[in-house]
Amino acid sequence: MTTNTAPTVKNASAPRNDEAAGEAVTLPGARPGADRPAPERGRTSIAEVVVVKVAGMAAREVPGVHDMGGGISRTIGVVRERVPGGRPNVGRGVKVEVGEVQAAIDLDLVVEYGVPIMEVAQDVRENVVAAVERVTGLEVVEVNIGVNDVHLPDDDREAQDGGPRVE
Repeated sequence: MTTNTAPTVKNASAPRNDEAAGEAVTLPGARPGADRPAPERGRTSIAEVVVVKVAGMAAREVPGVHDMGGGISRTIGVVRERVPGGRPNVGRGVKVEVGEVQAAIDLDLVVEYGVPIMEVAQDVRENVVAAVERVTGLEVVEVNIGVNDVHLPDDDREAQDGGPRVE
């Protein structure tokens, strides 16, 4: 007696009589395990860098966010962006912990002067949670936000002029 491990299905096109009803038919070319639902046929892992980039992009989309990262990382980022071929680091100011089904995110923000910081932080939190959960399928358990600096209008003028206005 041989054992067939291929999945079986009821033969819907077979004639309906007492002997044929409920008879199992083997599908040609069927593979073992093909009868399992797709979600059970493997494992998906999401790298931390994926969550970092999604969270960084989502945080930057919120009005009132000028930049991200601490002082030194922003300085290095500006230099890096000015180098030919350099591109912005969307992960600057983002730290994550990623598990199999959950993620925790820490963000360092620089906000524009005059915006309500608590409202901007709440908007950032909501946008980051929505984006990360939609894109990755991970549950975001927390988004901690640190506001490290406020961008002043005079900061742009000094950068354009190449130095302070007063000597």
